[in-house]
Amino acid sequence: MTRPILWALGVLAGAALTGGSMTERFARAGHGAPAPAAEAAQVAPGSASSVTLAQDLSGHFQAYPQVEGQVLRMLVDTGATLCVFTSEDAQRIGVRVGPRDFTAQVATANGTVPAARVRVREMRLGGIAVRDVEALVLPSGRLETSLLGMSFLRRLRGFEVAAGRMILRG
Repeated sequence: MTRPILWALGVLAGAALTGGSMTERFARAGHGAPAPAAEAAQVAPGSASSVTLAQDLSGHFQAYPQVEGQVLRMLVDTGATLCVFTSEDAQRIGVRVGPRDFTAQVATANGTVPAARVRVREMRLGGIAVRDVEALVLPSGRLETSLLGMSFLRRLRGFEVAAGRMILRG
């Protein structure tokens, strides 16, 4: 049941986004203007440029990236157009959204869900750092685990899944 919801959320997130200035919301969160978008992931000097994740018992890949300095548990979702944060995780990383910020509509298997468009300054996973990442925040109770979606993954040199492992290359 969860997999179709996550798939629908990811596939439709990009197409369903409307209104709201991410730059303004980013500035309101106390971060100032977002950094210019990088074309590819930035690899931290002197550290590994790849990360290997093991598949969990339910067949998913869990990652623990550092987002705005806070470690979050995220489910890797290649079907999600954008990274998606739970309301609670958004608060932990300093992204503040109010009722008026939920201007986007995302269609899921359980119906339409309001979403707030945001940008995070930096997400790090191992030695891989991606800056200026487009994301969504869902209202409290609408998402169990934050999603590491394609707005992060497409900025990598590549990723592959084989033999119960996912390799991310920065």
